Amino acid sequence: MTAFVVDASVAIKWFLPEIHSEAASRVLRSKRALLAPDLVWAEVGNTLWKKVRRNEITAEEAYGILRDFIRFPLRTYASKTLLPAAWELADQFGITVYDSLYLALVSGRGRSLVTADRKFYESIHKKPIGSRVVWVEDMK
Repeated sequence: MTAFVVDASVAIKWFLPEIHSEAASRVLRSKRALLAPDLVWAEVGNTLWKKVRRNEITAEEAYGILRDFIRFPLRTYASKTLLPAAWELADQFGITVYDSLYLALVSGRGRSLVTADRKFYESIHKKPIGSRVVWVEDMK
């Protein structure tokens, strides 16, 4: 079975009706193993916190999403072990260490990263490692 690394921009769309939510749902329904650095838990939590602060969802809704998300079939890897490779990628490609953690997992596991973060995708897709990054809508 092919596995994919997914970032928080994809994971949050499994729960909230946003642009590209249907494409993110296809990734989830694909029956592929889904991987992420453990940073994904904090990123999804922070996104929900921001949505509560902006009155886009209630705190109760956010907590329910967090409870559901924790049970999702997502295999996570310790950021601590990915950090040296992530630092090198961040330095080499001029991207954040946060985004580089996902790329380090891709590099170490021989898979592709699926993202719905347009700014990140545009910043990386023409660079050498960009061939390993897939725009969420391009997933079949």
